[in-house]
Amino acid sequence: MSESIDIARLGCLADYQQAAAALLPPERWAYLNAGSADGLVARRNREALDRLTLMPRMLRDMQGAHTRIELLGRSYPHPLLIAPTAQHALAHPQAEIATALAAAAMQTPYIVSCQASTLIEDIRMRVPQGERWLQLYLHYPRKALQDLLRRAEDTGFCAIVITVDAPLQGLRNEDTRQGFAPVAHAAAVNLATYPAPPEITLAAGESLLKSARMAQLPGWEDVAWLVSQTPLPVWVKGILNPLDVAPAIAAGSAGIIVSNHGGRALDAVPASIEALPAIVQEVAGRMPVLMDGGIRRGSDILKALALGADAVLIGRPILHGLAVGGASGVAHVLHLLLRELEHSMVLCGLRHPTEATATWLA
Repeated sequence: MSESIDIARLGCLADYQQAAAALLPPERWAYLNAGSADGLVARRNREALDRLTLMPRMLRDMQGAHTRIELLGRSYPHPLLIAPTAQHALAHPQAEIATALAAAAMQTPYIVSCQASTLIEDIRMRVPQGERWLQLYLHYPRKALQDLLRRAEDTGFCAIVITVDAPLQGLRNEDTRQGFAPVAHAAAVNLATYPAPPEITLAAGESLLKSARMAQLPGWEDVAWLVSQTPLPVWVKGILNPLDVAPAIAAGSAGIIVSNHGGRALDAVPASIEALPAIVQEVAGRMPVLMDGGIRRGSDILKALALGADAVLIGRPILHGLAVGGASGVAHVLHLLLRELEHSMVLCGLRHPTEATATWLA
């Protein structure tokens, strides 16, 4: 898939996006890259980051500068994680194995989607090194979730991430236009032995709000239950409204990930970076706050840190790198972002991530 592309000639994440779009069949590109409905939120994530500008300070002493951070008592070399994205086999034959290899090489925590194309046990066997977290949805039966938790613990996963912003799938109009259909070799193998969540099948004229599915939607009590089932820290991903901070804390969450699902859920919400400051203010230092959505440059990472994020996640660019160059492509994407982060820090006179505050924004 990548023989004709010299990744050394790709100088930024936009180059990878363009190359991946040219390589992948249109229906796979639609599934992996498009936003929901009209794609407004997916674009808004980028536009909101572009509107922010950094305010550098000159002639700062940069000796001892570093990108290290700490999350829940664990030290990390940089404030970048890989967000959970499904079915990596749609992008490359080596799928999540390639992603895990790159993540380990770049010392980047990798949040593996429960809808991965590779068994988490196989990832651990093929790539024993590296830190991995497991992402889950609450709409699976509790017995299935308990089993997934045990499997995560047994295979050395370090944390759990519950995605709460997609109790229903977003309106995937671009998938429909391009004729995307499930691909057998990319199936969500980690979920294959568990009962699938009930399909939404509505009769003509039937209201979704009056359907039986409404009684099956998860609540904060389900988060609290899951937290009680594992010694691993549990992060809640998909928070945009500061009113959701209190119930997340009450449920025992270890941290919050500000996210709008990359614009793939409700196509009428704020950009993640726009929602971030109010969440940080409401959290008031009681737990770490991460953010994803639209990060494409190292300077974007700096903007998120300045608005209070402890670290950021990237999703689509990982798939772009995977499609173009397998493990090497993913590692190069991470390398580009981290070198850009260091470059931005030096030009801004910012010596370490915890020094970033709103004073570094114009």
